[in-house]
Amino acid sequence: MKEITEAFMSIKEAAEFSGLSEATIRYYEKIGLLPFATRKANGHRTYSKQQIEGILFLTRLKRTGMKLEEIKHFLQLFEAGPTTIQQRISILEDQRKKINEDISQLMETKRIIEYKIKNYNETLVHPVFQHSNC
Repeated sequence: MKEITEAFMSIKEAAEFSGLSEATIRYYEKIGLLPFATRKANGHRTYSKQQIEGILFLTRLKRTGMKLEEIKHFLQLFEAGPTTIQQRISILEDQRKKINEDISQLMETKRIIEYKIKNYNETLVHPVFQHSNC
């Protein structure tokens, strides 16, 4: 995990650090997924360490396939306080289950690709045994 070393970051630094574009960060602010950034006197956005951690968590949830509306709901539960912890656990457990299913499917695909590579390499060494199926 990346370590956040700065107390505050510009939008450009936040984008580079998180892997999101500046436009995406602005959009996430606009739709309420991120709190609005603090503004300097010149109007430039600055993000605290806590906001950067929020951006990173949001990107991780998105990477699991969670839709923006689902992420927004999760964040609303977080903001509602400790009475929603069980609901948040349930949401994260569902995401964990989905991740495990995705990993399983990817592992199966990896096995197929490894099998194909092995067969192609054998075909290079022994062209007589060329297989007709891909």
